[in-house]
Amino acid sequence: MSATAALGIAPAPAPISDAFRSTMRRFPATVTVISACRNGADHGMTATAVTSLSMDPPSLIICLNNRTYLHDMLLEVPEFAVSILTDRQAAVSEGFSGKIAPERRFDAADWVRHERGMMVLDTAHASVVCRRMGAVPYGTHTIFIGQVVDTRHSDDTIALMYENSKYCAPQHALPASQNRR
Repeated sequence: MSATAALGIAPAPAPISDAFRSTMRRFPATVTVISACRNGADHGMTATAVTSLSMDPPSLIICLNNRTYLHDMLLEVPEFAVSILTDRQAAVSEGFSGKIAPERRFDAADWVRHERGMMVLDTAHASVVCRRMGAVPYGTHTIFIGQVVDTRHSDDTIALMYENSKYCAPQHALPASQNRR
């Protein structure tokens, strides 16, 4: 027990940003690699801030820190790809998180060049190619809106997830009828 707790003094509340960070770590998120190509140079990075936006038109959003190289690329190039990793591709995630030099990242797995120019992971759980339709800056990040121009998916893989600083894979919940205690 701390000295302040022993005296009945409540510790100062953590800043809301610390509490929010801790809470968001408990939000399981799908692990993706976002990729783009500018002037013949490929770049990609791991991201979990990706979600669908609309079915009409089919679109998604990605959120990127405005201090990243990929952020600057996406402000200039018209299209990007999102490759959703499988539960067997944690090494790809780590490589695109900075453990592999940017110029070597696409050497480490089964990347193919999409007809629209950017690299897409051929063995991904799913992939989505988008045309950038908007970029909305907010705080330290920019929300990029992408209209879907191409997709593919595998029925034989499981998505890689990230929760509380650990890789994991989804587990299907029991039906409500079997979930009674």
